[in-house]
Amino acid sequence: MSKVFEQPHSLYSEFERKTAGSKKTTHYCPGCGHGNVHKMIAEALDDLEIAERSVFVSPVGCSVFGYYYFNSGNFQSAHGRAAAVATGVKRANPDSVVISYQGDGDLAAIGTAETIHAANRGENITVIFINNAIYGMTGGQMAPTTMIGQRSTTTPRGRSEVDHGNPVRVCEMLATLPAPTYIERVGLGNSKQIMKARKAIRKALKIQKEGRGYSFVEILAPCPTGWKMDPPQARDHLLDTMEEIFPLGVYKDISDEREEHSWDRLSSPFEVEKRHEYLQAMKTPLDLEPIELPTDLNCKFAGFGGQGILTLGLFLAQVGMKAGHQVSWFPAYGPEMRGGTANCSVNVSRERIGAPTVEHPNVLVAMNQPSLEMFEKDIVDGGWIFVDSGICTGEPDRERLKVTMIPAAEIADKVGTPKVANVVMLGALCAATEMFPADYVKDTLKVIVKRQELVDMNLKAFDAGWEFVRKDG
Repeated sequence: MSKVFEQPHSLYSEFERKTAGSKKTTHYCPGCGHGNVHKMIAEALDDLEIAERSVFVSPVGCSVFGYYYFNSGNFQSAHGRAAAVATGVKRANPDSVVISYQGDGDLAAIGTAETIHAANRGENITVIFINNAIYGMTGGQMAPTTMIGQRSTTTPRGRSEVDHGNPVRVCEMLATLPAPTYIERVGLGNSKQIMKARKAIRKALKIQKEGRGYSFVEILAPCPTGWKMDPPQARDHLLDTMEEIFPLGVYKDISDEREEHSWDRLSSPFEVEKRHEYLQAMKTPLDLEPIELPTDLNCKFAGFGGQGILTLGLFLAQVGMKAGHQVSWFPAYGPEMRGGTANCSVNVSRERIGAPTVEHPNVLVAMNQPSLEMFEKDIVDGGWIFVDSGICTGEPDRERLKVTMIPAAEIADKVGTPKVANVVMLGALCAATEMFPADYVKDTLKVIVKRQELVDMNLKAFDAGWEFVRKDG
């Protein structure tokens, strides 16, 4: 029986997503290494029978068009963030085979932190790193791997060690970490090197398939356009110059020491049965009945850093979660955490939440004047606004909004410390909106306030805010 040679099934037979040119050819320049690497990856996916569960993560650069060619799942990530996105995909779906496909400007420049930390955690993903020593797509600028003396659009006289530092050797750097399983640098300079590159890619994906941990393959690839050479010159440059700076070889391989499926520990929180067990184990002794909400809460809490704005949001989110609803908490704060501006968005919803941000709240808590001025206009008509009248001098629109002016900081000071002004506001909010009974919220606070000596003070602060609204209401 004769062997049949054909295009890998993991590559589309025609590239229908291309908007111009031939549907049978790639967009890569003549002599570029990306096409060869695409074929090697596709062959490995076919051979290992993992194509149907593979996910390709492609960021900015020439790698961005992976979705044109691979018949697989695909995520396009922000510049440098492919390893972080790959981590999220793998942890959310541990059965997937995730390939982070990145160039040198992406992986070793803006993506340095994501690269190092994903490797240091030993994420069970495969990273394919195309090193052509230049920003190939975006204009031929100097990359972290650009070599000393190499000219680029941003180093027209050549890279200088004094001015620009030395090229970054990523394999050597990652090999110092204990967590990665397999790290190898290969090249595309000749047929022998291409055969080794094919084996390295296959091995890296096999390691992931078997759950043995993080694998990383760096591939020295020519970029004739960026290097301003014809393809044969670029190939010779790779062999004669690049390999001196970036020696080929295996920098780390402990795949035999790693037990098969040793990384399956990542899957436990996400499997249905185990997820239920996990959530049951995380439950507190508090056993509260679900509460039906008359309306969803879309809240914006804002004030100075140090006023407990973010904690106020967390408290309400916890109450909503205990009541059996969907919740989200999204913080935002200025460069100075304490003393700077801070706000958070909190959703408590009867349905699934599409986005955690709140652009038009139906509840605003403003604990300083800038927050009142910034967010009052965004509140929907008929929404609630709670203002610390001891700090803010403005007067909200009482015709359009349901207004509660409460001297929260002064009340908190009488309770024992101004630090619980946020819980005074929580009491006022719950009393005015009538969303949650007082005892229900207080029972929740007893559980989520970690320091026992602060429990009584927080309960008193809540009661003070609640009573202020009910007395004046």
